[in-house]
Amino acid sequence: MNNKFSILVVEDEKNILNFICATLEANGYQAIKAFTGKQALMYITSYCPDLVILDLGLPDMDGGNIIIELRKWSQMPLIVVSARTSESDKVEALDAGADDYLTKPFGTQELIARVRTALRHSRTRDSVEQVALTGCLKVRDLTIDLAQRIAFINEVNVHLTQIEFKLLSLLAKQAGRVLTYDYLIKNVWGPNADSTTRTLRVNMANIRRKIEENPAEPQYIFTEIGVGYKLADE
Repeated sequence: MNNKFSILVVEDEKNILNFICATLEANGYQAIKAFTGKQALMYITSYCPDLVILDLGLPDMDGGNIIIELRKWSQMPLIVVSARTSESDKVEALDAGADDYLTKPFGTQELIARVRTALRHSRTRDSVEQVALTGCLKVRDLTIDLAQRIAFINEVNVHLTQIEFKLLSLLAKQAGRVLTYDYLIKNVWGPNADSTTRTLRVNMANIRRKIEENPAEPQYIFTEIGVGYKLADE
């Protein structure tokens, strides 16, 4: 499993785009490039990155429209990086749903610090207190490390795929709450994904085989028939 966080960078100025991507990759992140708003929306739904870095002044649309579209279906963290310095531009972007706003020019250390903060907040948003404080959730013998993107049973790595871990981490952030099939599908596969639950059920069955002693009598992931799934809390 590739444990790198994936970050979509949306910027039409090639030099700035390459600079941001090089900085991210030098710090251990996987960078995905998009030059236009249309590309950005396509890549968001195709790759479901862990974070979006967005310039507002794109050639085909205003970046604010991308924020609005994204917030219709996802709480994926998003940082605006823009040459627009007015307070009204910042307020508008943040009100639309941006998590942070960084004005150009900026230093590499500040950029990486903002990225770390946004990813940390995404791990703890709407989470139980344990996750918010430690970045980990422990339920009996199951430990989900959201920072390292690894799950353990009795301290043994269960080797989840990227999709399996995304599903498990969504459940962990809201342990004890039922997450609907539609919520899970949209947040893992994007808003244009097939709304049928077959692929979701297959992945959940695979997760159960890896973490449950007896998948037929689960102790960790419970099904609310016709609604969704929930992860046991402590």
